[in-house]
Amino acid sequence: MQKIRWGILSTAKIGVEKVIPAMQNGRNCEICAIASRDKARAEEAAENLNIPKAYGSYEALLRDPDIDAVYNPLPNHLHAPWSIRSLEAGKHVLCEKPVALSVQEAREMQKAAAARPELKLMEAFMYKFHPQWIRSKAWIKEGRIGELRTVHSFFAYYNTDPGNIRNMADIGGGGLMDIGCYNISLSRYLFDAEPIRVSAIMETDPRFKTDRLTSGLLVFESGKATFTCSTQLSNYQRVQIFGTEGRIEIEIPFNAPNDRPCKIWLHQNSNVHEKRFKICDQYTLQGEQFSQSILDDRNLPVSFTDAISNMKVIEAVQESAAQNRWAEI
Repeated sequence: MQKIRWGILSTAKIGVEKVIPAMQNGRNCEICAIASRDKARAEEAAENLNIPKAYGSYEALLRDPDIDAVYNPLPNHLHAPWSIRSLEAGKHVLCEKPVALSVQEAREMQKAAAARPELKLMEAFMYKFHPQWIRSKAWIKEGRIGELRTVHSFFAYYNTDPGNIRNMADIGGGGLMDIGCYNISLSRYLFDAEPIRVSAIMETDPRFKTDRLTSGLLVFESGKATFTCSTQLSNYQRVQIFGTEGRIEIEIPFNAPNDRPCKIWLHQNSNVHEKRFKICDQYTLQGEQFSQSILDDRNLPVSFTDAISNMKVIEAVQESAAQNRWAEI
């Protein structure tokens, strides 16, 4: 079967530890090159991951005519500029979340993609490709929990390393951009709608100037979603989906393991149905579906307009927290 030839921009941890090995297991993905501003780091990663080519600059990788698509896991402030440069070089782009620092940047990316309609651009929210999320949404559509009324999600880890990009405010660090974007995305995904208005509170680290504890309320026409995200709390993640006749609980909603089955629970009155899923890798599934969309020249599984809509809500949450008032979408 024909494969898409991939190039990786940077030796970011998420890429070398999770995404690249997963995509190498994909039936239609071939990782052909990796680039770093430090060629020695690129060469080391290439050797460790059995990647044929290593480049000492991102520009060099983009000039490679044998690369069809680029995966961009660079720090947040480099998502938009290097995704745009990749499109301009004739490459399809899978860009890590959050897709940009602002709605304006996201629209610039969309404009660059629209100028090259033969190319595809997608935000890498890998959780949407895991069967546990597909099943949860199917249960909602089937009416298994009655009418969906509210979603509560929690995502936290502890990181006080001043050298970590998540603790650098000027390059898009902070909890909301790093993990709160998931809380927002999943709420929109489950309601299959956009919130009307939002309210949020945000605690800022005095050293890093990044948000370390953020909670938000998203108001939809048919219900509400609440969330908390933090970069300085005990590691934990969970999603609870409440309807008029039941609820769904997702045990490991975001960092779904690739070495053991995932499970979710459907609660209906006093009955609990546990659903276990076959072992899979959500990064493999994401890479395969993106690659297949290129091979078949079909619509992407997730439109880039979804990325722009998510950025709108992120900005509204930031506005609400900064001005201590409701923010309209």
